Amino acid sequence: MIEKIWNKAFILLTLSNFLMCVTYYSLISTLPVYISHELHASKSTVGLVLSSYIIASVTIRPFTGFALDNFGRKTIFLSALLLYAIIFCGYAIAFTILFMFFLRFAHGFTWGIVQISSSILAVGMIPDAKRGEGIGYYGLSATMGMAIGPLVGLFILHNWGYTALFLSGFGISLIALLCAYLIKYPQTNNIKEHKPMTVSSLFDKRSVTPSFNLTIIQITYGGLMSFIALYGHEIGIKNSSGFFLVYALGIALSRFSSGKMFDRSGPQHILTICISLLIIGFCFLAFVQNSIGFYGSAIILGIGNGVIFPTFQTMVNNLTDSDRRGAANSTLYTSLDIGMGLGMIIVGFISQHSSISAAFLVCATICLVGLIYFRYIALGHYQRYKLTAQ
Repeated sequence: MIEKIWNKAFILLTLSNFLMCVTYYSLISTLPVYISHELHASKSTVGLVLSSYIIASVTIRPFTGFALDNFGRKTIFLSALLLYAIIFCGYAIAFTILFMFFLRFAHGFTWGIVQISSSILAVGMIPDAKRGEGIGYYGLSATMGMAIGPLVGLFILHNWGYTALFLSGFGISLIALLCAYLIKYPQTNNIKEHKPMTVSSLFDKRSVTPSFNLTIIQITYGGLMSFIALYGHEIGIKNSSGFFLVYALGIALSRFSSGKMFDRSGPQHILTICISLLIIGFCFLAFVQNSIGFYGSAIILGIGNGVIFPTFQTMVNNLTDSDRRGAANSTLYTSLDIGMGLGMIIVGFISQHSSISAAFLVCATICLVGLIYFRYIALGHYQRYKLTAQ
């Protein structure tokens, strides 16, 4: 086991992950506008098209986890990342809703493989005693990509248009591929024999409870990222991309000490505080419909969301042995995708029949449900089944 967190391989993988997330989330903020304005789709249709990406990710995740536990992780990771980059070029000729739907599905298929492969490789590079801190730093690359990606996407769109946006995604993905290619991967993955594919080999039973908790909370994130640009336009915010910049600041404020805090005291205090901030942030966003509410909620939601996923990821990896991390992380990421997909559909439906502000109030209620589930179910499950030796 590597003793230092910041070794060359970890730095390159973290950088690669950041760049991948920038490209992914640059489309999260811009495609809703493209589909709505250029393809003349309704808000509910926008949600359905965007969710095709998530459907594909959910479909492939369990099989990816099995493959990573039983076959070469390097080949799977690099091949999927190459395909992920190439598909960006297809968006430049996606002129119909149906074609966009299938293109998003294909892209989600490769993203599902890339994201979980990178995550499992990162966990293997982190010392056990510093897992919370290491995953926190690695997770920061993803959450910063989540925040900066929409900002980058909107900036390119406003200055150079959609074609430049899609080709930029292709170019940035190639840089991510180069970083990943330069990593010196372990020669073996501690795989003693190929195991048959069964339901238990695709999912990890102990990871289901915290993963379901993540699903509940990610419903709100999927809705937020997909419709915040449209919401800003509705309430008269001229530069809605500023939301993502302030959001990124909130993430940065939350992340640098949270991993060490987890390693010292566990997830109970961190997640209770952060989920509570999400409830406050969504209420503020819905009720205060001006620039103060818009940007104020951004930093509150950024602080809250910045710690959510890496904390759940650390919990899941502390519940499983190293040879089951593929299945465990697959379970977690599948739950993340399901939550985001449901969020896009739910917020799109509510926005179509009521308003986006009403949808954000529903998001606050969903976060409250997630907090109750964590305190009374997921936390106890983690404390009972956490492995004392990894």
